[in-house]
Amino acid sequence: MAGVNPYIQKGPAPKATQPFKVTFVDEATGQSTEVAVDPATFPLGHIGLEGSVLDIADGAGIEINHSCGGVCACSTCHVRIEKGGASCSRATENEEDELDKAPDLSPESRLACQCVPNGTQDLIVLIPKWNRNEVKETPH
Repeated sequence: MAGVNPYIQKGPAPKATQPFKVTFVDEATGQSTEVAVDPATFPLGHIGLEGSVLDIADGAGIEINHSCGGVCACSTCHVRIEKGGASCSRATENEEDELDKAPDLSPESRLACQCVPNGTQDLIVLIPKWNRNEVKETPH
């Protein structure tokens, strides 16, 4: 599901045109994973806005909770852009409204489904330790 919510206006989010790196840091485990993103070949367009931090994480097999499916209708994909935030799309009013519902906000807080880097800087993305869905549904 791509990041489309028919009830909100989509903000401008220019996609990256050059390769860059995203380092995901899992606050719960202390592990970091570096992902090389080449917009020409990296699989994008599956979850959240195309090219979003959530879309990149999903394409790299990195789990970020996203209860609403990446459509800016909850705050579960809250992350912190520790480095490279200036290269990301600006938060819309709708994103800021959803962020208000998230715990432990900081000036670097973003919804991973809405934050689209333009590729001019490498990113460091902190996945907060509380951002874990410990309940997994399994088919019977």
